[in-house]
Amino acid sequence: MKLLQVVFKDAARRKRRVLYTALGVAIGVAAFVAVLTVAQAGEDKVYAELDKYGPNLMVTPAVSDLDLQLGDLRLGTLAIGDNYFAEDKLLEIRRIADGAIREALNIQDEGNIAAIAPKLYIDTEVQGASVMVVGFDPEQERLIKTWWTVSEGRYTEGPDEAVLGTTISKSLDVGVGDTILLGEQGVTVVGVLGETGSNDDYHMFVPLETVQRTFAKEGLVSAADIRALCSACPAEDIAGMINEDVPGVRAVAVRQIAETEMNLVTKVNRFMLTLASITLVVGAFGVVNTMISSVHERIRDIGIMKAVGASRRQIVRMFVYEAIGVGVVGGILGYLAGTLLSYVIGPLIFDDLAVAYDLQYLLPALGLAILVAAAASVYPAFRASQ
Repeated sequence: MKLLQVVFKDAARRKRRVLYTALGVAIGVAAFVAVLTVAQAGEDKVYAELDKYGPNLMVTPAVSDLDLQLGDLRLGTLAIGDNYFAEDKLLEIRRIADGAIREALNIQDEGNIAAIAPKLYIDTEVQGASVMVVGFDPEQERLIKTWWTVSEGRYTEGPDEAVLGTTISKSLDVGVGDTILLGEQGVTVVGVLGETGSNDDYHMFVPLETVQRTFAKEGLVSAADIRALCSACPAEDIAGMINEDVPGVRAVAVRQIAETEMNLVTKVNRFMLTLASITLVVGAFGVVNTMISSVHERIRDIGIMKAVGASRRQIVRMFVYEAIGVGVVGGILGYLAGTLLSYVIGPLIFDDLAVAYDLQYLLPALGLAILVAAAASVYPAFRASQ
């Protein structure tokens, strides 16, 4: 107990040095906490997307990659293909998808496709600004995007009505009741969608036939989303059959897209953990240097302690206790700083990332800080005991 009192009194006398040492540890711990918090939020975001999309498929025009070379120098690849495919191919796609589900699940029932939502993307100018106009099937789109809400007005019902994403509505300063010209076609804004955190916030949605007619794209679509009725549907197998049997299109399971995003999240997390580890090692060296300086400053005090009977073990314990105290302070500061940092870097790495304050990282932060500080104190403590 007397040894702890000595440690506390010495720390109180040297508050500034103890705080600087703790800050060195805190910086490394903060990096770790921020990485773990952002990583968890990123994984939660991707898993939420997986749950939301379920067995969906996305169908787009098929493209092929052309290798570009200059002599023996490879310059890269160029994507070649159409921007659209024929809308009537969706009937064949529905038939193939339905048959694949019946075969995979060994059932006889037909009508296993809940919705096929075609879309035609047109990048055009509206009121002097570049806007992505999406021609869509209002009924089918809502069956696919069950999370859509209308924050203002109502959902579109007629051919010359439009609903806007919340962001494009604000940027164009257009609201319910306003009329927008698409070429020579006027459409009335009847609703504004609730915020989705996706590209839908930036799009203008107009019935498909109106967009096809206005921009001379009759019978063409840019993409189609497919939603099956079964939760265990083999989405990857269905996509493979569509790609094999329907020329000119490329089908991919949305789950595969989300899993690809998860792989990206994992790679980013590994990189950030590497940087955090380097920061923590630098912090540990800071602890070593500070404590060695402390040993030199306290040579006279250590000599007096030895003269009155203090053993080498007690001298070592004194420095280890001091390091543990530094670790506790550094761990708490690092946890708080890391949590705040995660709110800053999270949205910079992943769009619309919802970072949550999580106490589960407090104990690991303390443990890591104490471990680093204690390990860094071993050599200085040994020097002090000699």
